[in-house]
Amino acid sequence: MRQIRILLFAVGTLLAVAKPAAAIPAFARKYGLPCSACHEAWPKLNNFGQNFRDNGYQLGNDRDAPVYQQPSYFPIMFRMTPIWHRESNDSVPVDMIPGNRNSGEVESRITTSGFDTLGVDIFTAGTLYKNISFGLQPFLDTAGKFHIETAYVRLDNLLKSRWLNLKFGKFELDTLLSARRFLTTNNTGGFYYNYFFTPPGDRNSFQGLINNQLGVELAGHSRNSYTRYSVSLLSSNNGNDNLPTNHTYDVYLHFNQGFEVPGLGLQRIGVFSYMGKSPTFFQTSNGIPIAGTGSGNRSFYRAGAYGIWYVGKFDVSTYYLHGQDNVFLGNGIAADQPAKLPNGAVGPAWNGGFVEAHYTYNPQLIFISRYELIRMSRQANPTIRKDLGDTDAWTVGYRWYPIMTTRAGLAWMQEYSRALSVGTSPLTGRNAINNSYLMGFDVDF
Repeated sequence: MRQIRILLFAVGTLLAVAKPAAAIPAFARKYGLPCSACHEAWPKLNNFGQNFRDNGYQLGNDRDAPVYQQPSYFPIMFRMTPIWHRESNDSVPVDMIPGNRNSGEVESRITTSGFDTLGVDIFTAGTLYKNISFGLQPFLDTAGKFHIETAYVRLDNLLKSRWLNLKFGKFELDTLLSARRFLTTNNTGGFYYNYFFTPPGDRNSFQGLINNQLGVELAGHSRNSYTRYSVSLLSSNNGNDNLPTNHTYDVYLHFNQGFEVPGLGLQRIGVFSYMGKSPTFFQTSNGIPIAGTGSGNRSFYRAGAYGIWYVGKFDVSTYYLHGQDNVFLGNGIAADQPAKLPNGAVGPAWNGGFVEAHYTYNPQLIFISRYELIRMSRQANPTIRKDLGDTDAWTVGYRWYPIMTTRAGLAWMQEYSRALSVGTSPLTGRNAINNSYLMGFDVDF
């Protein structure tokens, strides 16, 4: 049960710092375009916006390079989100006698509500010169600490080919189902569970596809970005600075193809794979693990496919993922101690996916719904119940944009999410259920 508590704490910490990247109205100011030129519903990109991003934030005209802009122009954006929200968790361990840690614990429902903020995003991106672009995103959390979410330089159109673009630094993994351009923000449904799921008891240090990573990416695309590919070589440190984990490298591959369907317009399909290694033990000094000395590295992978389908004002995203970890990672055993593996131990495996639907009533109003599931297909230890960790999550909501100008954007949002995780209540092993309701403003200027 202690491992489950650690897992839940790690997930909570991850979600506390992982915030969506925002659009940047400075691009609209720079080119004199409306926000709807690049966004179906801010911050969700349309194909023109994706193509603009693929081109290194360039339109291919004389306004691309900053030397041709007025000295007063600077491509910077601030984003803040004042909200009211209500959170409910029905399986929180509490002392039987308040304040007495020796009285034993029981599980209790904890409900909180009130006014809050989600921190402040500061984002700047654009071109340093023709075919040299950059991105920088510091995030100020609610504790007043800065985190560097994005920091890269990109060399565009190498050898005068749009198929050769090299990005170096910290960046989001290439996908059209972005974890950083999410339309919901609440604590239970403001993310994709499949992007960071790890089975209970698994000690894989990989924190999931949700994190921006440190490394190098080679990417390319057709003229209209209907065909896209990327290959990334990444440090195995979850995007954390100073190499805290190990000294191996991960590989991420992505390919996406768009095609026109008569009467329906652009549709997209994509495939991806993430292959990496995670340490099972560290060298120590006086019993304390030494950062960067992760050893006994064992492999894991995540692979899947997705589609984005448009029917009139509806668009539906479908997603499938298969994950598998090495037997030592899944059982939390150091690779130099194979005798400690339980009888019949194997590498855990699972399948997951989601369906997310949007109805864009007009450019200023979008309705959102999502259902996500994860199912264990093989537990690391055969004595563990087969469905431990299975997850179901539901989200509904809408965003209304009363203001969308080249200077700023304002969205009023309301969301409700509910998530159930099988057998993960820390004391009783019951199903853990979380609920979130949120309303507030998303401000971009």
